[in-house]
This record gives sequence, structure tokens and C-alpha cells, in this order.
Amino acid sequence: MSPLLTEESIQEETKLQDTLKNIKHVIIVMSGKGGVGKSTVSSNLALSLSMKGYKTGVMDIDITGPNIPKMFGVEDRSLMVENEKLIPVDVPPSLKLISMAFLLQSKDTPVLWRGPVKMSAIKQFIEDVEWGDLDYLVIDMPPGTGDEALSIVQLIPKADGMVIVTTPQDVALLDSRKSLVFGAEANVPIIGIVENMSGFVCPHCGQVTDIFKSGGGEATAKEMNVQFLGRVPIEPGVVECGDRGIPVVLDHPDSASAKAFKEIAEKIVKTVGSR
Repeated sequence: MSPLLTEESIQEETKLQDTLKNIKHVIIVMSGKGGVGKSTVSSNLALSLSMKGYKTGVMDIDITGPNIPKMFGVEDRSLMVENEKLIPVDVPPSLKLISMAFLLQSKDTPVLWRGPVKMSAIKQFIEDVEWGDLDYLVIDMPPGTGDEALSIVQLIPKADGMVIVTTPQDVALLDSRKSLVFGAEANVPIIGIVENMSGFVCPHCGQVTDIFKSGGGEATAKEMNVQFLGRVPIEPGVVECGDRGIPVVLDHPDSASAKAFKEIAEKIVKTVGSR
């Protein structure tokens, strides 16, 4: 026999469905460990989708390390509330963004919350946002496959799939495999793997040097029978753009990394659209 739903749980489910009802596709971007460039991938993929004409939102739900506003140059903005709903910050040219960073007193303020408080904040971020009509919502997840990640995927049952970000090092690839298993156990489809920091592109001669090796992401994708979305090389422009708050796909659209992000975004559109 199914457990009886309380009035409170029915109201919460209704609120969640109301929040997500006008969002066509939800893409979860996650990694098995920190430091692999997950937020850089999330921001550039979201902007690539927006530049293709899709109405796109970004949810930076990495509660203790929210970096997306910095990458878009809007870290000094504040969230507005209308009709008890959080209104996302508009990011030129046509993105909507919500992040824990907008609620902190300063960029140096740490989030010293225990699990239950953190889970409550995550739930509010998912339920109480007025996104309006979106073609894509890109969710930048906390690193790892712990309680936070599990709670998020359980709260968003309509997610179209996960994009797993890794780097070529063996330790990162090991954690990416854990992310793939996590997705399978959580019943979330895997869209594919992105190998970030895949070779350094010399800004003078264009030669590529595999500082962290290369090809591990593609090999892992083949072994685990998932799609390999592509490699994103290391370029000085990627770091500079992130620090200046202008993603590389907008600031250096002809660079190797920008082209890689755009191609990956196109693969995601084709994959999600075929389901």
C-alpha cells in the first residue's frame, strides 16, 4: 500500500510542479570531484544554448562554492522577490541565473551550514524560483555524489539527463565512473561525458601539449557505453574570461575551447531532442 500523502507534502509537490511546468528540458552538470572545471563547463554550455536562440536558465546549486555569478560578471547583483517567488538575475544577452552567491553578505562569506539546513536551502532554490518559460535549465551541481546530489536529483524527477565533467587524470576518471553509476542508480539518463582541460593550446604557435594526458574521458565513455561529448582544451583565454566575467564562448568565439563548447552544446540538443 502506498503511504498517505500529507497536506504539506501535496502542497510542496504542487509548488515544485508549478515551478518546473514551463521548463522544457533540464540538464544536470556534475562531476565526481571538485577542481575539474564543472562550473566553467556549465556556464559556457548554458551561454552556447542561449546564443543558439534557446531560452536558457542556470541554477548554481553548489551551495558552499557558488562561482557562476563571478563567471558571468554579476556577482554584485541581488535577488528580487515577487509574489513569494525568487526572481532570477538577468545575464546578457538572454540568460537567467540564480545562485546562493546572491544571498551572501559578501563574496568572502562562507556557508557554514549543517546538512538539514543545506538541504532546506536547496529545496527552496528548486521550488521557489520564478523561471518563466525556458527551453533549457542547466543545473550546476555540487561536486561529488553525496547527500546533496541525491536530494537534488530526487527533487527534479523530470531531468532529461546528466553531463559528467572530468579531466584526463586517472583520479578524476575514477570519480567520473562513480558519477555514471550514481546516475544509473538515481534513474537519471546520462547524456554524456566531457573531458575538460584536455591538452594545453599554446597561444603563440597553436601546438597542443597533453599536460594531464588525453583521451581518458573518451575511453571511459566507450567502456561505460555512454556518449562522449567532446574535449575542451586548456587555453589562457578561458581563465582570463572567467576572471573578467565573460565566458569564453562570448569573448573568444573562434578559440578552440569556445568551438568545443558550442559543439558539445549541439550534441546535447540533438541527444535531448531525440528522447
